[in-house]
Amino acid sequence: MDRYLVFKTRDELVRIKIERILYFEAERNYTRLILANGIQFVFAVNLGKIEEMLENQIQNHDSMLLRVGKSFIINKNHVIQISLPKNKLLFEAADGKAKELTVPKEPLKLLKDLLEKELNG
Repeated sequence: MDRYLVFKTRDELVRIKIERILYFEAERNYTRLILANGIQFVFAVNLGKIEEMLENQIQNHDSMLLRVGKSFIINKNHVIQISLPKNKLLFEAADGKAKELTVPKEPLKLLKDLLEKELNG
């Protein structure tokens, strides 16, 4: 069953399949949403409000969508590489191209440890 995230304003409604989300990125009082197919949306709310929306709309959202540091909420299912020395997080996008983010070392290390723990059960 497909699960959706819905963003509503007075004039708009945006409905997105959760599995298509690559990441959310904070930009001051705005949040940019990047989908695996390259489509982008900008919402006039901060990342904390996005996190609240996720908690309210999606049961067990943290199993797929994770807060990484101050600036990102990522979909861990799209992560293909974590490089601590380079502070890089690499995603696989739908077009076969990679999408790269620069993330501070400490949140990146926490993400790496979490994904390793999941692998080892």
